[in-house]
Amino acid sequence: MNSDAVVSAARDWLGTPYRHQAATLGAGCDCLGLLRGVWRTLYGAEPVAVPPYRADMRDPAHAGALGAAAELLLVPAEGALAAGQVVLFRLSGMAEAKHCGILLGPQRFIHAQERLGVVEANLTEAWARRVSGRFLFPD
Repeated sequence: MNSDAVVSAARDWLGTPYRHQAATLGAGCDCLGLLRGVWRTLYGAEPVAVPPYRADMRDPAHAGALGAAAELLLVPAEGALAAGQVVLFRLSGMAEAKHCGILLGPQRFIHAQERLGVVEANLTEAWARRVSGRFLFPD
């Protein structure tokens, strides 16, 4: 998928408030909801139904679910960090990815964050250390 189209679709979500399990442009989304919304912009309907999930990062019922969905629906990215790539992050010392965003370039990304909503952020060293996977939207 063209990285400009991915970045443009992601930027449309800037300012959307944070809402757990939501995926509605301008009304609310979480990090997964952001990816779901970008997918709908790029392809139309979502490829799978997303089951309910807890906001608690330690929820054992869905450990590994984000990474497994990325492996199933996206294409592993190779080489350098680049605009349009989906990044998965481990948080709070967790072994599995529990957060995601979309790269705007090698040093910036868009993600949905509690209390902030959808924002652009620097891919600081602290964020970069937590990257557990990078993917591309399929062609």
